[in-house]
Amino acid sequence: MSTLFAFFHHVAAFTLVSALAVEFVLIRQDLTLAIARRLPIVDAVLGVSAGLLLIIGLSRVFFFEKGAAYYFHSHAFMTKFSVFIIVALLSILPTVEFLSWRQAGESGAAAGRQRAKIANYSQHHSRRIGRCCHYSALRCDHGARRLGVAVYCFRLGI
Repeated sequence: MSTLFAFFHHVAAFTLVSALAVEFVLIRQDLTLAIARRLPIVDAVLGVSAGLLLIIGLSRVFFFEKGAAYYFHSHAFMTKFSVFIIVALLSILPTVEFLSWRQAGESGAAAGRQRAKIANYSQHHSRRIGRCCHYSALRCDHGARRLGVAVYCFRLGI
């Protein structure tokens, strides 16, 4: 049973990374109404996979692996868990923004304002994401850290 939960844990993690990559590609393009309709769907996949990753991971900690006492006394695990929770909480802001696009897109009267809002968001956040990726490339020595900082900055909208 432990192997099965480890498999599901890895599937959820790979799904999370894939959804984040798709979201990154979509947000880097010029935002059109079609892309703005896809972003909430991709963001929902990202959220579901993050939730599953958390639930499956905690069930592995409490029921299947070495036990909660071992993991909650490990500094590496607590750091990883804390960063996961912090990034999850900070990623609520882009999710709310994407959902507001969806709601405004459903009402026909707000379509013109919504297109202007999406265009403004695209120009503003493309510059911020580019600065963050450039900063992470200059400041980090290892590729994994560079990718981690870029993903973190992307989800924050920096």
